[in-house]
Amino acid sequence: MALGYVGVLTVRVEMPWVGNLKEKRALVRPVVERLKARYPLTVARLDGLDAHDWEVIGVATLSNDYGWVEETLRMAADFIAREGQYRVVSESTEITVLGAEEEFED
Repeated sequence: MALGYVGVLTVRVEMPWVGNLKEKRALVRPVVERLKARYPLTVARLDGLDAHDWEVIGVATLSNDYGWVEETLRMAADFIAREGQYRVVSESTEITVLGAEEEFED
């Protein structure tokens, strides 16, 4: 039996109409902060930080319930797609099983 599950979602967003980093951060950062406040997740801006027209957002969560991890990451992906002024061009979800529960003897 699994001890738990770690779920990771990565989402690449693009905004080719943006001309500078400050403008891009103004679009991405508020979505990341609202996502952290709304859901029990760890959220980070992972890649594209120096690019003005794209970025990768990473989301992670941990639970003993596979279905809960899966549903929470789905809600996060939907939130990212719905809340930002950018295009989601790709997303990837990985759920990893944590080590098996050990049998204990008295």
